[in-house]
Amino acid sequence: MHAEFTFQLGTLYGFLLALARVSGVVVFVPLPGFSAGPDASRIMLALALTMALFPAWPTFAAESGPTLAVGRIVGGIVAETLFGVTLGLAIAFLLEGMQLAAQVLGLQAGYSYASTVDPTTQADTTTLQLMAQLLAGTLFFAFGFDRQVLRTLARSLESEPGRAFSLDGRAIAAIVHLGAAIFATGLQLAIPVLALLVLVDIAFGVLGRLHAQLQLLSFTFAIKMLTALAFLAGILSVYPAVFERTGATTFAVLDRVLNP
Repeated sequence: MHAEFTFQLGTLYGFLLALARVSGVVVFVPLPGFSAGPDASRIMLALALTMALFPAWPTFAAESGPTLAVGRIVGGIVAETLFGVTLGLAIAFLLEGMQLAAQVLGLQAGYSYASTVDPTTQADTTTLQLMAQLLAGTLFFAFGFDRQVLRTLARSLESEPGRAFSLDGRAIAAIVHLGAAIFATGLQLAIPVLALLVLVDIAFGVLGRLHAQLQLLSFTFAIKMLTALAFLAGILSVYPAVFERTGATTFAVLDRVLNP
């Protein structure tokens, strides 16, 4: 007796929705170093994650299968792509906080004049900003935030069976609030070094007024760079704690927005 293989249209619809949501995460979530990989590896990763999430695929009644329209499928895929965009923005905001701190410090300390090639985007960037990017990527994986992304993806499929993801006013406000947190995180990390650099500028300004014959401008630049680098090395141990706290807040907001 031969076995018969049956494939319902509702199952195909659930696969397409799950693939759209997973593909949105793979494309839009800025995992450190992932964008520089080959396209074929990202496609295979999206397919593998979709098949792994088979128990959480959206389910549909058998009688509704033949009536599924192409417009509904396309609309559902577009709506599911919003999930990847939302999650990608939140992760980008998390990583950009440390980038902003490096940008502010590099500008004030003089490191903006030293540029190098970003291995991810192949564009010119400052050395301090590249170091901050590598540090943020290392901390992202060290604290297990990559697993948090996969957990959020799996929970979203379980919490909304058969429904496409949609953005409402509450979700948009939460994402905007995370974007505003970039400046709070960046300034929190940069303020100690900035305050020291302001004191150095004031000290050189006072010395220049007291001893006008001293040519302090020639070595002020080098002293500021060395002072900023030494003090930054001393307070670098604070960065992981701030990054972990910001990441926990980010994923807590995502859990409320993506898993209502």
